[in-house]
Amino acid sequence: MLVSCARRLYGDLDTLVAQIQMKAAFALRPGIVQIEDRPIPGVGPGDVLVKMRACGVCGTDIEKVRGLHITPPMLGHEVVGEIAEIGEQVKGFGIGQRVFVHHHVSCYVCHYCRRGDYTMCDSFVQTTIEPCGFAEYFRVPRTNVEHGAILELPSSISYEEGTLIEPTACCIRGLSKSRIRPGDDFVVIGCGPIGLTHIRLLTIFGAGRIFGTDVVGFRLDAAKKLGASAVLNPRTEDVVERVREQTNGRGADGVIVSVGAPEAVLQAIELVRKGGVVVLFGAPSRGAMLSYDVSNVFLKEVSLIPSYSTSELETNAALELMSSDRLDLSSIITHRFWLEDAAEAIRCAAEAKDSLKVIVHSG
Repeated sequence: MLVSCARRLYGDLDTLVAQIQMKAAFALRPGIVQIEDRPIPGVGPGDVLVKMRACGVCGTDIEKVRGLHITPPMLGHEVVGEIAEIGEQVKGFGIGQRVFVHHHVSCYVCHYCRRGDYTMCDSFVQTTIEPCGFAEYFRVPRTNVEHGAILELPSSISYEEGTLIEPTACCIRGLSKSRIRPGDDFVVIGCGPIGLTHIRLLTIFGAGRIFGTDVVGFRLDAAKKLGASAVLNPRTEDVVERVREQTNGRGADGVIVSVGAPEAVLQAIELVRKGGVVVLFGAPSRGAMLSYDVSNVFLKEVSLIPSYSTSELETNAALELMSSDRLDLSSIITHRFWLEDAAEAIRCAAEAKDSLKVIVHSG
């Protein structure tokens, strides 16, 4: 409530706020995350200022710290908090309100948006929170506010669980591209937080057999608990052969590649049946290359469909699933850090020794 109280006490709020410092985390160069003191962002007439309460560490944050990212360099976007300040022209929100905030929005009028390709909109990556999600406070700009980026977080959903809305929405969008039908067999390559979310959603969407693959034992155990019919370790068994054995030799109807490794894409093409769908979900590093006999893709009529980020359509769907108790992913949250230790949080998520979802908190 610091900023809202200041508005009542001081006439020149912008001057006062500029003098108040907050902490925020930035990737200055590959391998280095630094906590800096920055002024609390000023709020324009159509903006909203949010006090961050929790922010999830995404795989893209890890890539950004490594300097291998292909998405915008801002750290932290799986963010929830409470409204600290509201621009004078903003309606429908109140100070102290618990909210989820989506960091990007589309224009909804361009060629891409009119065809449902919202994340391809030129405005998508240009509209974002300031300065980042790993900050004590962040500004939600007018465009994001007006396009539905802020959703009220019900009291039934904790701040930690609220950080899962954005990644869950991304998974919903990816699965919507998979042409899933009830009873379809699916393979999820990679059982990290995203892969586990896909597995849980697949059970809700009515998939048949769900195969989870990973090289880490505790992640395979988590996949079993969240609904995988079978778990496979590519280091100790022939995953392609095992899947074919259990699908009458066909292969899976769909494969979700939840990691960015090029070799996982090649394996997915071998795992999927003729006419099946491979969803390229995990973000590859810039410059990642594939070498493959494309005639095999042609003859099998395999659909390779990338899925990048998400829109307000899916964030609303994710929130609905979570608030109606149809989707509980709280078990994947394993580690928690304070904002001052954001570098250690990202390192923990990257090493993945015993971690699944890592959350950064702000007091």
